[in-house]
Formats: sequence, C-alpha cells, structure tokens
Amino acid sequence: QVQLVESGGGSVQSGGSLRLSCAASGSISSIAVFGWYRQAPGKQRELVARITSVGGTNYADSVKDRFAVVRDNAQDTVFLQMNNLKPEDTAVYYCNARSWRPDSIAYWGQGTQVTVSS
Repeated sequence: QVQLVESGGGSVQSGGSLRLSCAASGSISSIAVFGWYRQAPGKQRELVARITSVGGTNYADSVKDRFAVVRDNAQDTVFLQMNNLKPEDTAVYYCNARSWRPDSIAYWGQGTQVTVSS
C-alpha cells in the first residue's frame, strides 16, 4: 500500500507560480511512476506530468516549458513546480503513483485546489 498526501495548492494571479508537493509513504519501492493529474469542473481528469523511477519525465503539451516535475527520493516526495500560470490551469490537482507491472496498481492523493485568476 502507498499513501499520498498533496499540499501547496492555492489561489494565484495569472503569471504567478505555485509548487505542489506530494508526500508518499508506505511501499515506495513498489512504485514505478509518479504522476500529477488535474480535473477542472465539467472536464475529465487529465495527465499533467509524470516522472519515472529513473527520472524520465513526460508533460502534457499545455504545460510544457511552464511546469516541472521533480522527485526527491530522500524525502519520498514529488514536486510539481508551476510557473507562468494561466486561468485555464485552474483545477483540482491529484498526485498519482502506479506500481510496477504486472499489478500496475494506481494510488491517488486527495487532491489540492489550484485557482488562477486573470
């Protein structure tokens, strides 16, 4: 089992920055990939960024060059640095962890609200 706790959400004006944190506990060694997802009102949850156990990263096109995902293995924490925020980034952001195959179990945090005003 893996537990994920997000923090760092809040309200910011367009062009501002926020850093989200995801503290992981439990069977961390079972995790292959950590990811950040978001869900805006009336929309489906979408992948924002993810980072593998060896540091490989992927980003949604909408956040490339603005967001950065970083993993601190010593603290078992994953960060999402969000710069140049836009109103369309407003959403609840969720931390996700997925275990190695073949189980590929998905774990989710409780979510943290990010609101960007114009």
